Amino acid sequence: MVPSNPSPARHRANRRVLVACAAVVMSMAGAAYAAVPLYDLFCKVTGYGGTPRVAREGAATTLDRAVTVRFDSNVAPGLAWRFDPEVASIEAKLGETLTVFYKVTNTGPATTTGIAAFNVVPELAGGYFNKLQCFCFNEITLKPGESMEAPVVFFVDPALATDRDVKSISTITLSYTFFAAKGSPKPVADAKDSRTPKL
Repeated sequence: MVPSNPSPARHRANRRVLVACAAVVMSMAGAAYAAVPLYDLFCKVTGYGGTPRVAREGAATTLDRAVTVRFDSNVAPGLAWRFDPEVASIEAKLGETLTVFYKVTNTGPATTTGIAAFNVVPELAGGYFNKLQCFCFNEITLKPGESMEAPVVFFVDPALATDRDVKSISTITLSYTFFAAKGSPKPVADAKDSRTPKL
């Protein structure tokens, strides 16, 4: 027996279901595409996940209370660079604007481009660690043997002293890791150039 053709009403219903399913799939794909930049923006605004906040100006007040700020530097495997802070740590009064320099040197045989990611430990301190200037997420290209100094200008928000969840924090670690930028040649780094985090 040959099946009869579906009625026009059934055909329209099937078409509506198909369009609805396609709309859901497209919405999910759009949400997935937007999730990374939206999460990155959320972290920068709130300090969530140890992401330092980006400030446009320094703090209005400076307190006598100080915290130790440690500076950590790492180079991911595949990038033949040496990367070190000028000092291992400093005492920072809450609200005080400070500048620290990192030095990066291309120790490999080829011109390479790197990009630095960062975070703050403990993570809860990320919402109080404010950067006014930073080299992070900027592509840096260095010729073989070339070095550069990169500044980080920051302050620790005085509000840290009144937040019961973080006011007992006495040490904050700012950690950077350089990775080979997309499309950059990736010579294998010597083991001595690729260091593990010192947290």
